[in-house]
Amino acid sequence: MAREADRKTVLGSVWLREEPSPTKAPLSREDIVLTAIKLLDREGLNAFSMRMMAAELGTAATSALYWRIATKNDLLELVVDEVFAPALEARDEGDWRDQVTSVVRAAYQALSEHPWACQLLASHAGLGPNYQGLTERLHTILRSAGFRGTHLVAAVSAVFQYLIGSAVTDAAWLSVVRRSGLNGSRWASESAGRMGVDAEHLTAYLDRESHAGPEARFASGLRVILVGLRPRQIS
Repeated sequence: MAREADRKTVLGSVWLREEPSPTKAPLSREDIVLTAIKLLDREGLNAFSMRMMAAELGTAATSALYWRIATKNDLLELVVDEVFAPALEARDEGDWRDQVTSVVRAAYQALSEHPWACQLLASHAGLGPNYQGLTERLHTILRSAGFRGTHLVAAVSAVFQYLIGSAVTDAAWLSVVRRSGLNGSRWASESAGRMGVDAEHLTAYLDRESHAGPEARFASGLRVILVGLRPRQIS
């Protein structure tokens, strides 16, 4: 028993362990994950706890929570992977650049809608089926376009790291503004002078609807990367 416990600890991921067997518990793992996402959207990652989850689910469901998902880290792995699910539904239309754009923009949008997920990417992402499925989707598109060998790996890495880096950077700005208790335009007007920048430009930089905002910058940067990529093989 001790050896089995040690093995679970060493593996360190809910995705490397068997899911508990079905029970008569009122909640499934999916129910718990979806509730956690709603709670994280409402309260944020810093306030989130298993005690808060139990309270959200209600006393009758508390035992189901701990039976289906044993630890907070397990739950966080599950929820951050679930965030990537919409990207797997992106349409395969157009040429390979259009297809990559569709998938990656869907993933970026999902991370934008759940900015707390960006805080988890460094420690809780990578092994889940949606995260792996997103990586494989990019591999498939680029492989079909003629990318081979280490160039294929490098191209997927460039696109994926741009996605994650952009989402994390945008979430960091949003976090600063939220901690201030001000809205974006008010924060920009009061902070611009201290930062040595123009308040109007800073407001536009933070506004997701602006032509200079996060969405537009992400789309432009992604185009630059994809235009620079060419199908070939590097030995």
